[in-house]
Amino acid sequence: MLRYLRARILAGISAACVAVLLGLSPAHAEDALQSLINSSAPTEAAPKPVDSSQGIAAVVNDKIISRYDLEQRLKLIMATSGIPNTPENISRIEPQVLRALIDEALEMQEAKRLDVKVDKKDVDAEFDSIAKRANMSPAQIDEYLKVNGVSKSSLIDQITADIAWNKLVGQQFGSLISVGEGEVDDVMQRLKEESDQPRFLVSEILLTFDNPAQEQEMVSGAQRLVDQMRQGAPFAAVARQFSQSPSAANGGDIGWVHASQLPSEVAPVVQKMDIGTISDPIKTLNGVYVLQLRNKQTGLGPDPMRDQWVLSHILLPLSANAPAAAVERRATETTKFVKEFKSCDGLQEQIKGYLGGVAGAQQTVTFGELDAKLRSALSKAKPGEILPPIRSAQGIEMVAVCGHKADDTAMPTRDTIEDNLFSQQLSMMARRHLRDLRRDAVIEVR
Repeated sequence: MLRYLRARILAGISAACVAVLLGLSPAHAEDALQSLINSSAPTEAAPKPVDSSQGIAAVVNDKIISRYDLEQRLKLIMATSGIPNTPENISRIEPQVLRALIDEALEMQEAKRLDVKVDKKDVDAEFDSIAKRANMSPAQIDEYLKVNGVSKSSLIDQITADIAWNKLVGQQFGSLISVGEGEVDDVMQRLKEESDQPRFLVSEILLTFDNPAQEQEMVSGAQRLVDQMRQGAPFAAVARQFSQSPSAANGGDIGWVHASQLPSEVAPVVQKMDIGTISDPIKTLNGVYVLQLRNKQTGLGPDPMRDQWVLSHILLPLSANAPAAAVERRATETTKFVKEFKSCDGLQEQIKGYLGGVAGAQQTVTFGELDAKLRSALSKAKPGEILPPIRSAQGIEMVAVCGHKADDTAMPTRDTIEDNLFSQQLSMMARRHLRDLRRDAVIEVR
């Protein structure tokens, strides 16, 4: 079963530091590489500090959240969410970021009270997992954070709080939840009855509030996020950082749903949305939703977002400050590599002919879990091709498409439905517990 509520997967991190070059054929690759020759390696402007002093941003019981802590988390979010780094944007998202830090402080205090331990190996494993999903090595993640002025400890603190809270919630409430066969039967029956009705491929962001006094704050915060996403910030990256729904771990993706599966306030909005649009904030009893409609269709059928792709990451190293001659040489090698590529079976042998070149092991990934830019490139590809090369701080990177298996499930399985019901109930208990912790805490925002 799915037991994790808030594990933030920074799958969009590589997309934040490189520009995808369009085209799949060798001819397109040559055009893209000419652009590489004519441009310098990408650089990242350091985010503007919130405050250079070591002042206090908030006090949560006996835990101090410093202005430095807040500054570092803002830098991390700017580097991974796709929100443009401007003073105005920093000011707009600061309340949501500070609230997240306050929640993390409460979670860690509760974990300490209940003696919930987080092993270093668990943190390291999650850090490695983040790197793998981003098609980067842990060392490359370290370098990316450094380039953007982000202390690694800020990301480690976030990972640690997530792991601790997931363990705590699972230990305290998991055994209290029982999903009956009848509940699963009811859902399956409803899906069968609605099989000829429209269904919607939806992503969500949920911001919760504890009392009416916080309602307008959350609505305003949601509207600020909507503004940023409509200006180009990736929905999935923003959802991973800000959403308080279990779907945050998947970039807000809740898959295909019928209107009856959505909250009563949300369903009418989705039914009127156009594909590719983002909704205005939608108020419900104790939360604010923002939705993205990615697709819609009538009746049940395969879900392309569940397609399985087999990929291999390729790197031809090139330093960020490499001279023009070295860039041109690597560009020529990349053109040659793309032209000579036949299949993934010979990839390890082929890469040996390129100094310092590395070809990663083949990995099976789910289409819907990939970054939006990678999905866009992959949707135009087929096995036996290489996606467009990109120039990153590490060198010239490519992705080889090794295999593809289309989704063949028209109806969700009983296990999937049970997992979803369990996750919904566990998420509700987690939100209530965090609300109680906030209510009973002494919180001072400065």
